[in-house]
Amino acid sequence: MQDGPLSLLDIIDTDISGHEFAFLSACETAMGDRSAPDEVIHLAAGLQFMGVKSVIGTLWSVGDKVARDLVSAFYKELCKDGTMDCTMAARALHKAVATLAGDKVEAPAPLQENCTTTAGASHEAVTSLANAKYNVPLQERAVFVHTGI
Repeated sequence: MQDGPLSLLDIIDTDISGHEFAFLSACETAMGDRSAPDEVIHLAAGLQFMGVKSVIGTLWSVGDKVARDLVSAFYKELCKDGTMDCTMAARALHKAVATLAGDKVEAPAPLQENCTTTAGASHEAVTSLANAKYNVPLQERAVFVHTGI
């Protein structure tokens, strides 16, 4: 955030009841506080507890290029029919991770013009992702986790 780090208190103090989906691509957004390892509350869980149905967060640090590529592949899959359905977030994340691994996944449909990514990726950049070949190491792909429906 512009004025400082996002905290659980910020989430609790904000009305987010109308939101169905959140993608937290910053580092360690789905990791608890190291000073309280027996507690499982983290930013991603906080958003879900406050009413966001589907949240993606990160377990540890992630490089900018991997995050950008994964987020682009994720939104390409999630928005393939021109809409965003939060119940398809887990499947879209799975396919995006498989894309970074270089696994064979069924080719997603082209990104619809009216479905933009929150990562700010251009339509051309996201569309070219389908032809890209990746082989990102497992520890860099496994950083993203989905919680919710």
